[in-house]
Amino acid sequence: MDSLSNKKTKGETMANGKYLNPKADLTFKLVFGEHKDLVMSLLNALLPIAEDNPIVSVEYQQTELVPEQARKKDSIVDVHCTDSSGRRFIVEMQMYWNDDFKKRVLLNASKAVVKQVGTGENYRLIEPVFSLNLINDTRFQPDTEEFYHDYAVLNVAHPERTIDGLRFVFVELPKFQPKSIAEKKMAVLWLRFLTEIGENTEEAPAELLENELTRKALSIVEKSAMSEAQLYAYEKFMMSIVDERVILEGFYKEGMEKGMAQGMAQGMAQGKDEANRENACRMKADGMAVDLIAKYTGLSAEEIENL
Repeated sequence: MDSLSNKKTKGETMANGKYLNPKADLTFKLVFGEHKDLVMSLLNALLPIAEDNPIVSVEYQQTELVPEQARKKDSIVDVHCTDSSGRRFIVEMQMYWNDDFKKRVLLNASKAVVKQVGTGENYRLIEPVFSLNLINDTRFQPDTEEFYHDYAVLNVAHPERTIDGLRFVFVELPKFQPKSIAEKKMAVLWLRFLTEIGENTEEAPAELLENELTRKALSIVEKSAMSEAQLYAYEKFMMSIVDERVILEGFYKEGMEKGMAQGMAQGMAQGKDEANRENACRMKADGMAVDLIAKYTGLSAEEIENL
C-alpha cells in the first residue's frame, strides 16, 4: 500500500484549481456528514418535504446499517440522520450508475425502517424514511431529459392512493439545468455546488459565495483546508473512480460487441429462412414434390403446405 510519503508525487496529477470535487467520497462526507446545518439545507431543498413541516434539527446516525443476522450483507451509506420528529434520511452520492446501486438503495431504506422497532413493539412507532440519491451519471433514466425522479409506494391503478413511509428521490446531476427549478433557490444553489465545483475551479460562482451555507461548503472543499492524509485519501478515491469507469466501459463495449455479433447471426439466419421460403414458393408453383422441396430448403412439409 502507498505511504503518505508518496502523496506529493501522486498529488501532482490533480488539477490546479482552488477546490476539490465535492462529489468525491471524502469531500461529500466532510460537507454533509459533519455539518448539520448543511445537510438539513440539502434535504429541505431536494426532498418532497411539506413546507409546513421542514427539517429543523438532525442527529447523525451510524452510517453502517448492520444487519440483525450474521452472514447478511452490511451496507455503508454516505450520510444517515434523523430529525426531531423521528423521520430518517439516507443520502448517497454515486459517481457511476449501475443496477446494483438501485438494489442497494432499496436495501438500505428497508433496513432503516426495520431497525426502528424491535420484536413485539408497536408498528405505529415507525417514522418515514427518505432516501436521497445523487448520481453523477445519466444512465438511471436515459430515455428522459428530466433530472429529478421522485418515487413513492402507490396503488398502480389509482396513483393518488399512496402508502406513506418510504420515499426515494434520484437526482441525475449531469442533466441538471438551473432554470429547471428556478422557484427553489436553495435546490439550485446546492445542485450548482455539486455540478460546477471541481478540481479545475479557480473561482466559485458569485451566487455560491453570497449564500452563507454554500459559502461554508466551499470553504470545506478548498484544497488548502485539507491535510496531507485527506488529500491522499481523496486522490486514491478519484483514481479508483477512473479504474471503475474503465472497467464499466470495457463491459459495455464487450456487451455491445456480443450483441452486434448475435444480431448479425440472427439477421443472417432470418435472411436465410426468408430465402428458403421464397425458393420453396417458386418450387411449389413449378409443381415440384413436397419431399424434394423439403430436401432442398430445409422446411418441413407442413410449412411448405402452408405457403
